[in-house]
Amino acid sequence: MGLAAYDIVGRDGSWHVEHDGVSRNTYETKEAAFEAAVAAASLAMRQGHAVRVTVPESENAVGAANSG
Repeated sequence: MGLAAYDIVGRDGSWHVEHDGVSRNTYETKEAAFEAAVAAASLAMRQGHAVRVTVPESENAVGAANSG
């Protein structure tokens, strides 16, 4: 089995999950795209594939960095 890679890409209001160079759906939030990617990755894992999910960091994430 091969690697099933899911990459979250986009910006506010227009997030996508790229898999095999294709992104089929648009998601309003990065979290929604992540949930879709994890569901797909779970199926791929059950089929015996290695799985990778990547998500870009957020500059405005809650608790992402200390301000002091």
